[in-house]
Amino acid sequence: MKKLNFYPVLITVFAISLIFTGCKNWSETGSGLIRLVTNKGGQTLGYDTSSGVKILTVNRFAFKDLNKNGKLDIYEDWRKNADERARDLASKMTVEQMAGLMLYSAHQAIPSGNTRFGASTYHGKPYPESGAKPYDLSDQQIKFLTQDNLRHVLVTTVESPGVAAMWSNKVQALCESIGLGIPANNSSDPRNRAASNAEYYVGSAGQISMWPGSLGLAATFDPEVVKFFGQVAAQEYRALGITTALSPQIDLATEPRWGRFNGTFGECPQLAADMARAYADGFQTSIGDKAISGGWGYTSVNTMVKHWPGGGPEEGGRDAHFGFGKFAVYPGNNLKDNLIPFTEGSFKLEGETKTASAVMPYYTISYGIDTVYHENVGNSYSRFIINDLLRTKYGFGGVVCTDWGVTSDEKAVNGFGTTCWGVEKLSVAERHYKLIMAGVDQFGGNNDAGPVVEAYKMGVKEHGEEFMRTRMEQSAIRLLKNIFRVGLFENPYLDVDGSKKTVGNEQFMKDGYDAQLKSIVMLKNSKNTLPVEKQKTVYIPKRATPAGRDFFGGPTPGSVSYPINIEIVKKYFKVTDNPAEADFGLVVIRSPESGSGYDPEDVKKGGNGYVPISLQYGPYKAVEARDPSIAGGDPYENFTNRSFRNKTVTASNTGDLKMVLDTRKAMRDKPVIVAVNVSKPMVFSEFEKDVNAVIVTFDVQDQAILDVMTGAYEPSGLLPMQMPADMKTVEFQKEDVPFDMTCYIDTEGNKYDFGFGLNWKGVMKDGRIEKYRMK
Repeated sequence: MKKLNFYPVLITVFAISLIFTGCKNWSETGSGLIRLVTNKGGQTLGYDTSSGVKILTVNRFAFKDLNKNGKLDIYEDWRKNADERARDLASKMTVEQMAGLMLYSAHQAIPSGNTRFGASTYHGKPYPESGAKPYDLSDQQIKFLTQDNLRHVLVTTVESPGVAAMWSNKVQALCESIGLGIPANNSSDPRNRAASNAEYYVGSAGQISMWPGSLGLAATFDPEVVKFFGQVAAQEYRALGITTALSPQIDLATEPRWGRFNGTFGECPQLAADMARAYADGFQTSIGDKAISGGWGYTSVNTMVKHWPGGGPEEGGRDAHFGFGKFAVYPGNNLKDNLIPFTEGSFKLEGETKTASAVMPYYTISYGIDTVYHENVGNSYSRFIINDLLRTKYGFGGVVCTDWGVTSDEKAVNGFGTTCWGVEKLSVAERHYKLIMAGVDQFGGNNDAGPVVEAYKMGVKEHGEEFMRTRMEQSAIRLLKNIFRVGLFENPYLDVDGSKKTVGNEQFMKDGYDAQLKSIVMLKNSKNTLPVEKQKTVYIPKRATPAGRDFFGGPTPGSVSYPINIEIVKKYFKVTDNPAEADFGLVVIRSPESGSGYDPEDVKKGGNGYVPISLQYGPYKAVEARDPSIAGGDPYENFTNRSFRNKTVTASNTGDLKMVLDTRKAMRDKPVIVAVNVSKPMVFSEFEKDVNAVIVTFDVQDQAILDVMTGAYEPSGLLPMQMPADMKTVEFQKEDVPFDMTCYIDTEGNKYDFGFGLNWKGVMKDGRIEKYRMK
């Protein structure tokens, strides 16, 4: 009998089955506008059915037809790598689309209102009058997304995680519906800092997990804590629709008077480098089923490290957000140490992503650093600092984005948000062109594509269209890679309920609180004053805060109130307003706050406007200040010497010192404990001898202070910076050099140097200290 061959029959049956199953290896779910397409063995896609995007089936897999041309383009093919996809997409973009991609929006609140960064409307009306939902897009947001082709949005405050998720979905649906379907890459400045008066308890949840400030993370001396923070915060960011972190701030804190000292990881180059590396690894790395390729994936958040080449060496401590602080100086000829957190930290990651994906230069003119072209211009404008140093010498191939507002016209030497330092005479379009030619890819705080297009035309006129098109595509490729790698082209949409469950969940809140406890530093504990037994009676003086001005120059109201959440205190101690009834006194203060280093009133009196920034509470006369200044010069000034020698300032919160001394007097021989929230180094000689114990915190919840005070947690934090003996050593130190102050020695004989800290047994001496001390 002849043997039958069934193979042709089986093949035919299989082919027929493919026809009836749609020849596809994917399935679609979802009942609303947003649909999910699951590829078996491939990427999951998300799209909005109102956007006009269709699903293509190629080799049984599903792909999004983002440009709606009915065929699969390379950039739409999730099987290709990010670099190949970015190059294909950039080649398809118009100059106007690339110009929009190079924009980074001004600050956007959700919902938006009237702020110092501009006014927003909904259907032509202010938000409260518009009837709009909190997650609706403002008129201005719709304009910059559609007309200016902007795709990078800086998100500030959000009403809630749910509102943020719904707003993000609306943004992505709009972007998906137009042009080439390029999704938005939303970003945020750091948003996980603790609210001091918030209560933590088992089972608590909040708007977002709360962690110590950057100095507090540094005080743990443990990069693993920082890496873990990055892993947690990245999940929360992604649940809010945020895929780029405008952080970490890794400026080396070599100038103790600088107003942004508290945003750094301290003054040790190697510690700052290790923290920077851990931060970027934590934020950027996806693992398991969330990974896509090369360590990147659906829980990855791009990090934009700042501020190249280090914003710490501000002359006199004045900050470069303002014309009076535009100069960084190098009296110690020490640019090298200031680069270490970048070159040895963020650019040399342990994880697969290998390097931070973006860099932000600072506003400063790094005075005298350019030894090739001899330009003293803001860092972003400097061909030497961006192209020669960052790009060529150190091989950074990622995105370079300016700080916010560097192309805006200066309006006053003390005006905020106008920081075109060194290029004041150029037009706005000429500034954009100079930035592009220096090696910059993106313009922070600019919603308008017009000046970028004009800059392109300038380049065409000077170099020809082929050259300028290639230069624009170069930036577009860098920017697009950061969007591809985090999976936004496949699925930019959020599960709103999932976002609500993720952000600020119980476990994340606990993780943040544990880190806060680890960050607290005990400087003094005379006669084992600490820990204090619970239910003892405590006297806490109220703080009188005078009216003043904030960092931006805006007015702040005066107040009289407890400096700590008194309701939380009552869960630990009995509280009295009568010192005679108290077992001990607790004084909660802030480190001295003496202003910005510039005073318009001094100008009215015939001075140059420049005044000291003091690190002590009491009056300080700068008899030994530098004269003349190293750098100077501004279109609004007819002089170059910015010295403040022989001028006097007093801290605006000098009342904090009075609180300590008055409490000491009122408590007589009973213990007085001081808890000081430190934002920069301070002079402890004004009160240390008058108190029994000193705890230093770096932006933690009040409850963490109380848990350490009562022994629920043994202090383990170490100083990430030096504490000066007096203001003389502050004046004599060099702005660009770490570890060059004479440190304060207290009445117990302990030196408040980098790496110092006490636990219940005394001075801590462990591997953390030896690893980083004076390196």
